[in-house]
Amino acid sequence: MCYDPDAAPPAPGPAPWPLAEAAPLTLTSADGTRFGAFLARPEVATGVGVLVLPDNRGLSPFYRQTAARLAEQGHPALVLDYYGRTAGAFPEKRPAEFGELPDLLPHLLALTPEGLDADITAALERLRAAGPAEVVALGFCFGGRQAFRTAAPRFGLAGAVGFYGYPDTIHGAPGPTQLAAELTAPVLALWGGADEHIPAAAVEAFDAALTAAGCPHTFVTYPGAPHNFFELAAVDHADAARDAWQRLLGFLARPR
Repeated sequence: MCYDPDAAPPAPGPAPWPLAEAAPLTLTSADGTRFGAFLARPEVATGVGVLVLPDNRGLSPFYRQTAARLAEQGHPALVLDYYGRTAGAFPEKRPAEFGELPDLLPHLLALTPEGLDADITAALERLRAAGPAEVVALGFCFGGRQAFRTAAPRFGLAGAVGFYGYPDTIHGAPGPTQLAAELTAPVLALWGGADEHIPAAAVEAFDAALTAAGCPHTFVTYPGAPHNFFELAAVDHADAARDAWQRLLGFLARPR
C-alpha cells in the first residue's frame, strides 16, 4: 500500500484561489460501468486541468485532498476510482478493510488495461467538460504507472506526471518501459532514492527507453527518500516534498 487511510498530502504553499466546487460524482464508462470520482474546481481556473490517478486503494481521502490543493492553485482536478466494475460506484460506502491487501487483491487482479483506459477516457471527458482545454495526468504508485501510460497519443494529454510508479513488467504484464515506443507526451517522473519497491536499475531502464523513443522527459530522484515521501506526516522528507510540489506546479505551468 502507498498511503495509509489517514494520510494527507503536503501543502504547496499559499492557496491563491478559493474552491468553487469540491464534491463526489459518478461517471459512466463506455461499457456502461458506473464508477466513482471526485471533482475540485477553483473559482477561477488559471491553469491546465489535472486528472489524478490514485494508488491501488482507489479514491481515498488523500486524493480528494490532493485534488483540492491543485484546485486552490488554479487547476481543475478530477480523481477517479478504479473499482466500479467489482466494488460499485460509491467508494465512500466501502468498509475500511477494503483498502487492506487481502480484501483489495481480488479487485486489483480484476483490473484490465481496457477497463482502465475506458474509465480514464470517461474521466477525461468529464474534466474537459469543466473547462480546461488541456489536461495533465498525475499519478501515485499504481496510479503513477498508469499516468506514464497516458502519455500515449490516444489520450490527448499535455503531459504526464508520476510519483514512484513502477515502470517495469508486473507478472508478465508490460509496463511503461516496455510501452515507451508508444509514449509521446512530456513526462515528469519523481522517485525516492531509498524506495525499496523500485530498484534504481528499473528507473534507469525506463529513462533509457523514453530516450530511445524520443519522448521528452525529466526524472528527479530524491536521495534517501522512501516510496511515499510526498506526505504531510513524512517530516524527515519535507524538503523533497516541497521540491516535488514546485516541480509539479512548474510542469503544469510550462508553455504548450
